[in-house]
Amino acid sequence: MLKDYNRYLRIERAMSQNTVASYCSDVEKFLEHYKGRVEDAGPEDIEEHILSRPWLSERSQARLLSSLRSFFDWVVEEGMMTDNPCDRVDAPKLGRYLPAVLSEEEVAAIINSVDTSTWQGKRNRAILEIMYGCGLRVSEVKDLRISCLFLKEGFIRVIGKGNKERLIPVGDLAKEAIESYMEYRPQPADRASDDILFLNRFGKAISRVSMFKIVRTQALVAGVTKEISPHTFRHSFATHLIEHGADLRGVQEMLGHENIATTEIYTHVDSSTWQAEIIKHHPRK
Repeated sequence: MLKDYNRYLRIERAMSQNTVASYCSDVEKFLEHYKGRVEDAGPEDIEEHILSRPWLSERSQARLLSSLRSFFDWVVEEGMMTDNPCDRVDAPKLGRYLPAVLSEEEVAAIINSVDTSTWQGKRNRAILEIMYGCGLRVSEVKDLRISCLFLKEGFIRVIGKGNKERLIPVGDLAKEAIESYMEYRPQPADRASDDILFLNRFGKAISRVSMFKIVRTQALVAGVTKEISPHTFRHSFATHLIEHGADLRGVQEMLGHENIATTEIYTHVDSSTWQAEIIKHHPRK
């Protein structure tokens, strides 16, 4: 059953490999705990499983419930059940999540701290420039192909979640960093790596882990003490666009968000920034 569900997520839902793995892992743990027939599962079984994992935060509990709801939606579609038991389980109340954001000065400090005297440095600079300049997810940077670069025309083509394509304008600094790296890009190890833009020292696609290390290393070099990840550059990109008056719908399209509500979080990040500044400078703080 789990194999069929995995295939459904990959082929029919066109979910990313990481999302499929996460959903299937959650379902597998539930089935191991439940041990009964899937079609007999009720809301009390879902609640019991969630309560059996007291170490989970409310946000993790909500994610687990979302995974199980997706699975039982599929079970209902397959005709094994008539109702989704998760529909009668209350999700934990979550406060609005405000992502960590770098200031424009911090972004510049991190990017400018890269030593570009080596080809790895040129690559790392290009990675950071395109993360911030285009607001890409780490997986989108990792999978970016040379054939998807249209630098003369001023845009790149990105295949995002659900294999959805979007065209994103690329600025001069990111364009220059990519072109500088391309002159020193190592020889691809095999045909599968020919079109991959960012390669490691073995001539294969750079890994997600390596990109996390690049971001954190350069933050330390630049003296930025915030706990950040590649996604922080995406958050910062969106926040700075909105701070400078960009249209919310335009930012939504660039980020590849299906729902405008997901993009609206950045308007709250913006307001939380100026609220903090007011408190900081108020004479009666």
